[in-house]
Amino acid sequence: MREEGEGYDDRRDEGRRVTRAAVHAASGGRLGAAHPRQEGPTDLRLVPPALAAWATSAVMLDAAPAWVTGTAVGCLVLAGVLMTLRVGRVGWARRVPGAMTGGRSGWPAVTAAAVLVCVAAAAVSAGLHGADLRRGPLPGLAERYATVIAEAEITSDPRLVRPRVRGPAPAPTAVLFEADVRRVEMRDGATVVTRTPVLMVVDVERRRSSSSASSASSAGDRPSPWLALLPSTRVRVTARVVPPADGDIAAVLRVRDPEVPEVVVEPSSAQRLAGRLRAGLREATDGLAPDARALLPGLVVGDTARITPELDEAFKETDLAHTLAVSGSNLTIILVLLVGPPGLAQRVERRGLAPRLGISLRTTALLGGALTLGFVIVCRPDPSVLRAAACGAVALLALATGRRRSLIPALATAVLLLVLYDPWLSRSYGFLLSVLATGALLTLAPRWSAALRARRVPPRLAEALAAAAAAQALCAPVVAVLSARVSLVAVPCNLLVEFAIAPATVLGFAALATAPWAMPVAKALAWCAGWPAGWIADVARTGAALPGAGVDWPGSWTGAALLALATVTLLLAGRRLLRHPWWCGACGVLLLLAVVQPPPLTRVVTGWPPPGWRFAMCDVGQGDATVLAAGAGTGVVVDAGPDPVLVDRCLRTLGITRIPLVVLTHFHADHVAGLPGVLRGRQVGAIETTAYQEPVDQAEFVRREAAARGVSVTRAAAGEERRTGGLSWRVVWPPADPTVVPEGPNDASVALLVRSAGLRLLLLGDLEPPAQRALLRSPAGPLLGGVDVLKVAHHGSAYQDPGLLSRAAPRLALISAGADNTYGHPAPGTVAALRAMGAVVLSTDRDGALAVTGEGAELGVAGD
Repeated sequence: MREEGEGYDDRRDEGRRVTRAAVHAASGGRLGAAHPRQEGPTDLRLVPPALAAWATSAVMLDAAPAWVTGTAVGCLVLAGVLMTLRVGRVGWARRVPGAMTGGRSGWPAVTAAAVLVCVAAAAVSAGLHGADLRRGPLPGLAERYATVIAEAEITSDPRLVRPRVRGPAPAPTAVLFEADVRRVEMRDGATVVTRTPVLMVVDVERRRSSSSASSASSAGDRPSPWLALLPSTRVRVTARVVPPADGDIAAVLRVRDPEVPEVVVEPSSAQRLAGRLRAGLREATDGLAPDARALLPGLVVGDTARITPELDEAFKETDLAHTLAVSGSNLTIILVLLVGPPGLAQRVERRGLAPRLGISLRTTALLGGALTLGFVIVCRPDPSVLRAAACGAVALLALATGRRRSLIPALATAVLLLVLYDPWLSRSYGFLLSVLATGALLTLAPRWSAALRARRVPPRLAEALAAAAAAQALCAPVVAVLSARVSLVAVPCNLLVEFAIAPATVLGFAALATAPWAMPVAKALAWCAGWPAGWIADVARTGAALPGAGVDWPGSWTGAALLALATVTLLLAGRRLLRHPWWCGACGVLLLLAVVQPPPLTRVVTGWPPPGWRFAMCDVGQGDATVLAAGAGTGVVVDAGPDPVLVDRCLRTLGITRIPLVVLTHFHADHVAGLPGVLRGRQVGAIETTAYQEPVDQAEFVRREAAARGVSVTRAAAGEERRTGGLSWRVVWPPADPTVVPEGPNDASVALLVRSAGLRLLLLGDLEPPAQRALLRSPAGPLLGGVDVLKVAHHGSAYQDPGLLSRAAPRLALISAGADNTYGHPAPGTVAALRAMGAVVLSTDRDGALAVTGEGAELGVAGD
C-alpha cells in the first residue's frame, strides 16, 4: 500500500512539472510572465481568519479577563480537536484503499481550525491591550479629576489644533500628542511606575517675538516649544487628569503651558534623524506659495502642521483627505521608481533605477525593504504608518506579479498581522477605509477597467477611472458615517490630482533626502514639487467651492446601508446605461449641472438669488457675511463670517466675481475667519477694517491673508464716503478721533449707512448699547432716521439701545445668527421690540440666506 501511494505522488509531481513547463513555454520564455490560466480561482482561505480576528479584537478590547481567557482556551481546544480529527482521517484514508477522494477533502477543517486559532490570538492580544487602559493609578485619578506630576514618553508627533470658530473668538489653541505615562508621583510622595497610554493636551498661547502689540504687524509669532518635541522624548509635567472621550487611551492629561517643557530623556537617535529630515523638508518649502508650503510636507511624510483649517475642510469636502495622510500610495510610488513599471518587475526587460544601475532582482528586493523601513521611521512608526506600509506593499506586490487574485490572501495576511499587532485598529475608521480601498483596487478596479477598455476608453484613463470609482464605491458609506455628507465631486477630483501626486511625492522625497546636506538643491527640488502640490490644492478648493459639491446624508450606519444600496442600484443601472452612449452623455450633463449649478440656471430653477437683488445676507452660521450689489457680478462684501467654505459658496451662488471693497467691521473670528473664502478666485480691490486692532491674532490673520494676495488694507473712520456704480455709503462709526477708546472690539465695529438707488440700509456690525448711544449723539445721528433695512447689531442679541432702534424705525430688520447657537441669538425681546415698531423681522437661523429687492412700496425680501 505504501509503495502504491508513493507511485501516485511521483506521477502527480511529474504532471506538475509538465504543466509548469507548458505554461512557461506559452509565456514566451519571459521570467515571471503569467499565463491567463495560471492563477485559477481566487484563494479566499485566509479571508475568514482575518475577518474573525478583526471582529474578535473589536469585541474583546472591553471584555473582562475571564471572557478573554475563556474565549482563547475554548478556541484552542476546539482547534486541537479539529486538527486531531483531521490527522486521524488522513491516516485512515492512507490505510484504506480508495478512501482518499481528493486533495482538498480536509481543507474545511484546516480553515476552521485556523479561524479558531486566530480568534484565540486576537482575544489574547486585545485583552492585553485593553488591560493597558486599566493598569496603574491613572484611571482612578481621572475619575476624581486629580492633578498629578507625571513622567510621560511621547509616542507621536505633536500637532497644533485650533477648533472651528463657534463664536466671536476662536477656541484656545492646543498642542496634542499621544504618550505613555511611565511614572506618576502621588500626593503621599510615593512614585508609581506604570505604562499607561494617554492623550496629552497642552493649552498654549501664541507668543510674540516682539515685546509690544504695536509691532505685531512686522513681528512674527514664536511657536510653542512643545511643537519641537520628538517621539520617544520623555517629559515631566504637572497636569490635570480627566476621563477620556475615546476608548484607546486611559486618560487625558491637561497640561498648563510652561515656558519650556521639562525634558527628562532625550529622543532616540533614529527619531532625531527622522526629525532632522522632516525639519529639513519644512525649511526647503519655506519659500513656496502658501498652499504648496502647507501641502508638500503632508504629501510626503504626513506632516500636516501647516495645513489651514480652510484647506483641510476643502480636502474633506472633495474626499481628498487621504492625500494629506501617509498612505500606501506614497510607498508604492517610491518603490515603483526603484523597480520600474510594476508589470515588468520580474521580467528580463524590467525597468527602473535598479536595473539601470546593474542591481540584481534579489538586491533590489533588499533595497525595497530598506526603503520601506526608512519610510516607516521618517513617517513615524505609529499604527497608521504601519498600516500604510503594509497596504502599500500589498498593492505593489499585486502589480509586480501581475496576479491580482493571489493578492487577496496577501491583503488578508496584512489585515491579520496588523490587527494582532494593534487591536485598536479593529475600531479605527481609517483602517477600515484603507482595507476597503485596497480591496477595491484588487477586485473591482481590474474588472471595471477591462469593461471600460472594451468600450474603447483609453487604457490609462480606464485604469484611473476604474480605480477612483471602485475606491469611492466601497468607501463612500463609511465616509458618510463620519461626515454625514456624500461628495459628488470625489471621483473627478481624485482623477484630476492623480497625475500630480506621483511627481510631488518623488520630488518631495528627493528634497527630504537632500535637505540635511545640500539645502539649495533641496529648495530647488521643493520648488519643482510645489507646482503639482499647488495643483492638488487648487483642485480641492475648486471642487469644495462648487455649490453642488456634496449632498447631506444621514451620518449613521443606517445611512451607510442606504448609501450602499443606492450605490449597488446605481451600478446595476450604469451597466445598462453603458450600452446607450447618448443616455450616458445626458446623465453626465445633468450631473455636471447639478454640481456646478450655474447662477442663471439656478435662478430659473430655484428662484435664488432673486432678480434685481440689492442686499444679501449669507447663511454662514453664527457670524456675519453680507453683500451689497454694485453691478453685474460686482458686490461690496461686509464681513466674511466664520467659515471660508460657506461664504465662498454664498458668493458663487450670488454670482460675485469682482469685489471693489471688503469691509471687516471688527476682528472677531465670526466676522473675519472666512476671509480666505471671500478672496478665493475673485478680483478684490481693497480691505477696510476698524482702527481698533483687537483681538491681535485675528488682526494679524487678516493682514497675512491680504498680504499673501497683494490686497491693501485701510482703516475706516466716521465721515468717509464712497461710491461704486449705483451704490454709495457713508461710514458713521467709529469716530476718527484717536483719543476715543472703545470698551472692546464690538463697540469698535464699522457701521455703514448705505444707499442703493432709493433704498436706505443701516449696517451696525456688533455695536453694543454704549456705542449705539454714542452713535446717536454723533454728527451722523440725525441721518439715521427712517431706514428701509436694518442689519440688527450683534446677531440680534438682547443688548440693544431702544433709542437707536426708535430712531432707525426700519421697515425690514435682518438678523444673522446660527441655528441652535448657544448664545440665545436672536433674543426674543429684541425681535418683539422690532416687530412692535412695525418692522418685518427675519433671521438666517430660521429663514436661511436672505436677499432684499425693490424699493419704496415694492420693497421685498426672499430666502433661499
